Amino acid sequence: MKKMNRRDFLGYTGSALAVTVIPRHVLGGVGYVPPSDKINLALIGAGMQQLGELIRLIPNERVQVVSVCDPNKHPVGYHQWGPGSGLKNQIREMIGESTWGGDVNVTAGRDCGQDFINKYYARVRNQKNYSGCTAYPDFREMLEKEDGIDAVKIIVPDHAYPPLILGALNKNKHVIMHKPLGNRVHETRAVISAAREKPDLTTHMLAWSDIHYNYETVKKWIADGVIGTLREIHNWSFRPVWQQWQGYFAERPEVPKGFDWDLWLGAWPDRPYHPHYTHTLYRGWYDFGAGSIADMGIYSLWPLFTTFGIDKPPYSVDTMGTTTRTIGGQDEMKAVVNDVAFPLSSIIRWKFESSGKTGPFDLFWYDGGMRPPAPPEIEADNKELESEGMMFVGDKGKIVGGFRCENPVIIPEARMKEVTGAKTLPPDEEQRMDATEAWIDAILNKKQSPGSILSSGPVIETAHLAAVALRTGRKITYDHTQMKITNIPDANKYLYRSEYRPGWEI
Repeated sequence: MKKMNRRDFLGYTGSALAVTVIPRHVLGGVGYVPPSDKINLALIGAGMQQLGELIRLIPNERVQVVSVCDPNKHPVGYHQWGPGSGLKNQIREMIGESTWGGDVNVTAGRDCGQDFINKYYARVRNQKNYSGCTAYPDFREMLEKEDGIDAVKIIVPDHAYPPLILGALNKNKHVIMHKPLGNRVHETRAVISAAREKPDLTTHMLAWSDIHYNYETVKKWIADGVIGTLREIHNWSFRPVWQQWQGYFAERPEVPKGFDWDLWLGAWPDRPYHPHYTHTLYRGWYDFGAGSIADMGIYSLWPLFTTFGIDKPPYSVDTMGTTTRTIGGQDEMKAVVNDVAFPLSSIIRWKFESSGKTGPFDLFWYDGGMRPPAPPEIEADNKELESEGMMFVGDKGKIVGGFRCENPVIIPEARMKEVTGAKTLPPDEEQRMDATEAWIDAILNKKQSPGSILSSGPVIETAHLAAVALRTGRKITYDHTQMKITNIPDANKYLYRSEYRPGWEI
């Protein structure tokens, strides 16, 4: 007999016994959400980002968190954004325990995650004990044993995403994940291809938000000829905010108790442990991270790409990045060749062909405190560019806005007033789709999310090509149809992971 999962069974009994159906509100009271309308969710990754999002997610009655997975058992080695114990104090309030978590400031690791989940459900359900949330160090074991999981929510270091996403899709689980799906073009293509082959499964990248209206405004102004023909788009950020090193470490500290270093490495072959490779600090390393462009640029550039119809990666990339110098002897200065970590600051230029209704243009990215020079139009208003922002440059004018194109304005002010009649746009009062409800609705209604990774390929690839150009140290030309660097054959090795641990191959 074919095994039925929970949804199949409920669907069968619901139709076979339709004559005896009792209204939902009679069974569970007003606001009751029956099990058939709940998503059994597993969390892969139990760091501070995941638990910080969990305090907002767990009260949602359409989600039941049933398992948590992380190679780190204890809250050791994590770094938090900002001072104090804000996350821990919020959890204490939610579970009604003023001393939960002890004296450790950070709140992370699978034990913390499991304990929070079980104690929260025990309290809200008025149960003395609740143990419905399991915990695992290895996601493969979790997916094998927990067959009642409907979806996984993955927040892990950049390099770890591809095997986890592919493993979940292969087990027919919906997948919610953070950007950037990996840190190699080959692997992220494999992930998106696997999602495309599973059209009944919902995928959602948590970088999505309902902010396209900002970009739609700019797109309309450009279509109306306000700045002439679009030539350049500039996007800048003060990131990175994590510490970055420019070489591997010689010291060999002991692996913390409860931390499975092999599982954290995932597909990468073994190497000595160091705490500065892990947790918040991984993003600066070419092996484990994808840099600030993939961290923050996905938020700003993904809605740009989808709104403007940019459906292909760039055909060329050139970069400028900070370099490191060191003393090489008694009085010798020499450059250190850094092929292991992103520069402390960089400028990236991608060149795009015509795409959709958007003509050819150059896209610039700046990080580490770099930004474009203030244009004459903004200086005419006695203003400066903010520390983060976006600027659209045409042959007859410019538009500037916030980092994600928030509150765009035509510059100078006189031109903005000429076009719109005001110095700024009126506040947006339209109700926007909540980012969490977007993926919950998509799963329960068996449809694709507006934040599906199926639309993310061009922007993800654009971000990863920046790393290739930085490591190559030269301008690269790229054929996206062949996934090939055409002018520097040796650079193609950076599109792939150099080697895989047995059993983790992609």
